[in-house]
Amino acid sequence: MTRILFENHHLYYLSNFLPIIAEFRGRNDYEIFASMPCFINHYEQEIFYNSCSKLGITAIREDNEDLRLSALKNLKIDVVVVGNVGQLHKILRTNTLAVLVYHGIGLKQTYYHDIDDRIDLRAVESETRMEELLNLGYNNLVLTGFTKCDPLIRPLKNQSRKLSEMGLNPNLKTILYAPSFYPSSQEKIIPFLSKLEFEQNIIIKLHNFSWHQKKYRYQSKVMSALAEQNRNMFLIPPEDYDIISYYPFGDILISDISSTLFEFLPLNRPIIMAEFFTLRLKHRIFFKRYLRRMDLRRMEMVDFAYRLNNPEDLPSLVYHALDYPRELEEKRLKAQSKYLYKTDGRAAFRLVDAIERKRSGNKK
Repeated sequence: MTRILFENHHLYYLSNFLPIIAEFRGRNDYEIFASMPCFINHYEQEIFYNSCSKLGITAIREDNEDLRLSALKNLKIDVVVVGNVGQLHKILRTNTLAVLVYHGIGLKQTYYHDIDDRIDLRAVESETRMEELLNLGYNNLVLTGFTKCDPLIRPLKNQSRKLSEMGLNPNLKTILYAPSFYPSSQEKIIPFLSKLEFEQNIIIKLHNFSWHQKKYRYQSKVMSALAEQNRNMFLIPPEDYDIISYYPFGDILISDISSTLFEFLPLNRPIIMAEFFTLRLKHRIFFKRYLRRMDLRRMEMVDFAYRLNNPEDLPSLVYHALDYPRELEEKRLKAQSKYLYKTDGRAAFRLVDAIERKRSGNKK
């Protein structure tokens, strides 16, 4: 049996890995393991390991990080799949195949720099990104599409019942608000979300860090209070880490500097990109530092979403987009192939095929 380890630097990385895990399982010749560093927030770890248990994934967990890293090396893993470079060198053996499935495809520069020479294979979600990485000198790439989006090809069943279970009205249109943790539109958009909940459902999906990182935890506290005060508003709990299962509920997506802008594209529904943020003091003073974090060229190319510069305009823009859902359809369809290669639900299939080809070549 070939041993596969999914190393999760954070809970939300697991969403990218689930379709890959399912693909490996379908081929029968693989033993699946998963683990998370001990220095990650304890509550986040508990959710992760409980999720592994429910999914039937063998989890490697130890009392401290040295023991965990030692246990992973002793497993003699054949393939390690990671969402960022992290502690890759500490868990690899010489003949272990290292695969990078980057955890986000959004608008930040880390996508291009968080890589290591020890990565044998990197999954790439689009031809445009493939070309950019090739121009940077990387030659370990495989064009797959974005594995996280694979489940979106399946139709949503029992939507009305599930909305009712969330305390929402199945007869109303549903807004999905999925902000990033930083820079984020949350603080400025909150007063205007409440104005929308009388005629629409609002589902809020916060970033993992808004729940589990101390400096961002205030965001989940504020949003929890907001959801409690508004009848047609549902805040997805931290235990429900996978946003993919909530995308089909959204008749429209509101986001900001987030991968969700691209992940929502397979559904061909309206998207609003909020471009107002609350920056940290150091980024307000040294604005160029903030700009260096962002992929400004890619941001400027986002023409498939409505751009929202003033939070006061949110209600009118939402009503307009819901009334004319096909207005930007042509641009969204072009963006699907530009940013996601293929939205056929087979990105994980293409990646596992590439892994098998790579391992076969390594044995020759």
